[in-house]
Amino acid sequence: MSKPLILVVNDDGITAPGIKALVEAVHDLGEVVVVAPDSPQSGMGHAITINKPLRLREMHLFDGVKSYQCSGTPVDCVKLAVDKVLHRTPDLCVSGINHGSNSSINIIYSGTMSAAVEASLEGIPSVGFSLLDYSYEADFSAAKMYARFVAEMVLKYGQPKHSLLNVNIPKGEFKEIKGLKICRQANAKWEEEYMERLDPMGKPYYWLTGKFVNYDKGQDTDEWALANGFVSVVPVQHDLTAHHVIPLINETWDLEAVANIGNRTAGGEAFNS
Repeated sequence: MSKPLILVVNDDGITAPGIKALVEAVHDLGEVVVVAPDSPQSGMGHAITINKPLRLREMHLFDGVKSYQCSGTPVDCVKLAVDKVLHRTPDLCVSGINHGSNSSINIIYSGTMSAAVEASLEGIPSVGFSLLDYSYEADFSAAKMYARFVAEMVLKYGQPKHSLLNVNIPKGEFKEIKGLKICRQANAKWEEEYMERLDPMGKPYYWLTGKFVNYDKGQDTDEWALANGFVSVVPVQHDLTAHHVIPLINETWDLEAVANIGNRTAGGEAFNS
């Protein structure tokens, strides 16, 4: 039997301390290959590059581990890895370890999680890891231990199709973390605003700012787990359908009126004119 093939990606860039920590955490669990952006790509979400060519360059940053830097987004890295770099479908994709939280609604914006989502779309068991510490000098020692444990569990027990895991680790030493909780995503969001300033030419420019607000008081959420010293593990799915809304629309909308759409007018002109 061949060793498990493990793809490592991230969004902070191939030279970030977090990806080094993740490689160290899983390097002896199988054959590890790194494909990561050549520069930070935080907040890119599921963006892909379609209007310019991508560059892929082999690097020598990790002992005994093949690594490549990509000029594109985290999702580009996964797509290129699957199509051009790897000789077979990976047994596991791990993304991170991100500098900063990707709990709750942050998953929507996260390049770290989008890379894991893309791998999952390819049928690869996938996990995104994040540490609640934005410092470049963050201590990843505890995060490495939990990343290794979760990777071992996924390699051993597999993962249901069309799903992946979002793992967030509190800041602090290993002895300070109380354990691991399987959670749901909290109902929380960013309340944002843009600071307006003037450049030297007197023209306005804007900086995004805001605060994170948790509306969810449940003790089964990722935000509760993290606030109380636990590692949060949230199973994530691809299907964004609000299934509970389908019956509501069927009951309230006048769907029979669809037949008359062509006879209605917009701005005084018939739709079908």
